[in-house]
Amino acid sequence: MKVTVERAELLKSLSHVHRVVERRNTIPILANVLIRAGKDGLELKATDLDLEVVEKIPAEIAQTGATTVPAHVLYDIVRKLPEGAQVLLEAGGERGTLSVRASRSRFSLQTVPEADFPDLTAGAFTHSFQIKAAEFRRLVDKTQFAISTEETRYYLNGIYLHVTEPVGKGASMLRAVATDGHRLAQAELEAPAGAAGVPGVIVPRKTVAEIQKLLENNDAEVTVSLSPTKVRVAVGAVVLTSKLIDGTFPDYGRVIPQGNDKILNVDKDEFAAAVDRVSTVSSERGRAVKLSLADGKLTLSVTNPDSGSATEELEVDYAAEPLDIGFNSRYLLDITAQLEGDTAELKLADPGSPTLVRDSTKTDALYVLMPMRV
Repeated sequence: MKVTVERAELLKSLSHVHRVVERRNTIPILANVLIRAGKDGLELKATDLDLEVVEKIPAEIAQTGATTVPAHVLYDIVRKLPEGAQVLLEAGGERGTLSVRASRSRFSLQTVPEADFPDLTAGAFTHSFQIKAAEFRRLVDKTQFAISTEETRYYLNGIYLHVTEPVGKGASMLRAVATDGHRLAQAELEAPAGAAGVPGVIVPRKTVAEIQKLLENNDAEVTVSLSPTKVRVAVGAVVLTSKLIDGTFPDYGRVIPQGNDKILNVDKDEFAAAVDRVSTVSSERGRAVKLSLADGKLTLSVTNPDSGSATEELEVDYAAEPLDIGFNSRYLLDITAQLEGDTAELKLADPGSPTLVRDSTKTDALYVLMPMRV
């Protein structure tokens, strides 16, 4: 194999694929990136057996071939090369090494044969649809913060992506939902052509993070392909394939409150800043903040026996009967960070029931927050 490639192209591609590679691997080949030079360009590929990223980039191919080298080492080498450099990659012969040359720099990396590299892409995809990158990323961004990190409830360790037909919408919606049992996030958009009948799937947390990075500042069309066990996201020259979580997502509709009749409208930025200030004295473990609501007034308070107390008052739009309710301050801040309008709308019932939070100007996302005892 003998290839000449621009440093910027190679670095961009390696930045996509090397993130998949875990720093610690019990299977040595999984620490490597596969480099394959073909007549139509240079292909790079990395996998952790659950997630695989492949990208093709233009290159000057003097000799076709393939090999694998340590992904993080190659990424660091290319990152440190001077801008504008032409990188020569050359492998072959009995040495079992890849030569990397650029300007006056020379590197020789140990290789493992291509035949040892695993392939994740076997199997057909039953459904496929196209969606704008910004729209798909919005679904992910609005919900990913609520993904559970509790490994015992593995079926909550991802985003539940499915097509539904909500009452009153008059159209099928592509909906993303995530929950950790304490909070729930739901976002939706009109289902794109081809999405009808797609199976409900749980996309793992690591895959979600890679999709976010892949679609960042991207206006391209994304092709999403699904089967009951795998998802593939193709954008430009990058193809990401991932296994899905094999589990059943809970009936989340049962926890979304329908009859909450106490309506609080509050300036989102003022509210978030006040929660952030009073929570400074909260305990690291509980992070509890108490909301005391009376006619047109909200009092936020935190009491921590170890460090002190804090209170702050806000003028709000609230005309229902007085109510005291507690929440995890970090969860409140996570949710308000997702709201795009100026006003946050909280629909409350009583101190022990979940609260519904929405953006006053947007109807395509909602959040549910369980209260705490304070």
